Amino acid sequence: MSEKIAKIGIITASDRASAGIYEDLSGKAIIDTLNEYLTSPWEAVYKCIADDKDTIEQTLKELVDIEECCLVVTTGGTGPALRDVTPEATEAVCDRMMPGFGELMRAESLKFVPTAILSRQTAGLRGSSLIVNLPGKPKSIKECLDAVFPAIPYCIDLMNGPYLETNEEVIKAFRPKK
Repeated sequence: MSEKIAKIGIITASDRASAGIYEDLSGKAIIDTLNEYLTSPWEAVYKCIADDKDTIEQTLKELVDIEECCLVVTTGGTGPALRDVTPEATEAVCDRMMPGFGELMRAESLKFVPTAILSRQTAGLRGSSLIVNLPGKPKSIKECLDAVFPAIPYCIDLMNGPYLETNEEVIKAFRPKK
């Protein structure tokens, strides 16, 4: 187990939030949820950027390659609108994709809204980091993170990242018995 403080990147891809037209509630929802989940020390590396493929790609690379985030969580840009390009940017920078994350998040969201099938969120690996795309609504962010987060600490373990401990009264990380 590593004593290193985990760096977690949070990216909000939103033209309007990045321009200051409205407050970024989605990025804050991710940070609040991770604060509820994690008991081990962690540091948020937060970016609110335009919904632009090149900008998203550059920011993902920066958070993984330079900031050395073990986990990068994005919000926004996963729908069918023309400006929604977060999954394409994620796929462009990842070495390997983790399609189970998107499948589980859509299945979970379908319990709440029939339009969950319009969501294209995905996940992938870049180097020794996991990148996960979340939808843009704070309520949906929490629902999706509740579904996939139990697998995230073990995924980080398998990539020799920092040991993420969770508040088991809130969410229990799954790790196989040794």
